[in-house]
Amino acid sequence: MPGEISLVEIMKLAGTEIGVSDWITVDQTMIDTFADATLDHQFIHVDPERAKAETPYGGTIAHGFLTLSLLSAMNYSALPKIREQTMGINYGFEKIRFMSPVKCGAQVRGRFTLAETRLRGANMLMLTYDVTVEIENERKPALTATWTTISQFDPKDRPEEA
Repeated sequence: MPGEISLVEIMKLAGTEIGVSDWITVDQTMIDTFADATLDHQFIHVDPERAKAETPYGGTIAHGFLTLSLLSAMNYSALPKIREQTMGINYGFEKIRFMSPVKCGAQVRGRFTLAETRLRGANMLMLTYDVTVEIENERKPALTATWTTISQFDPKDRPEEA
């Protein structure tokens, strides 16, 4: 659905799936870079030979938090830009469940359902999404989450209907 949408239009989409992201390949370079950034060098992530020999995954797997962090990139490719938005803010998560490991080399994508919208104050719209991160050719998703973001806008653009 990328493109542009107004505040009024996005508010009317609550309860519907509004976007599916592009596929993102999770390779060893990405996993290693994330391990370096987070100081999480557990062998199941960074040692392909040992992970192949000692885990049931046949090789390394992505950090759960790496998969979660890809939601930002998925958001950009899946969700429409809100025309009046001046800034987007990550407000947080209500629930995150890591359902299945993402094996090195797998492709993942996000599926976004807009669960709720709520105007806050003169210049903010809270958007709550139910998100599923799918793994290509896998039955179970990598993760599910309830994610809340805030779209900030100029108060003069606040919709009359609330």
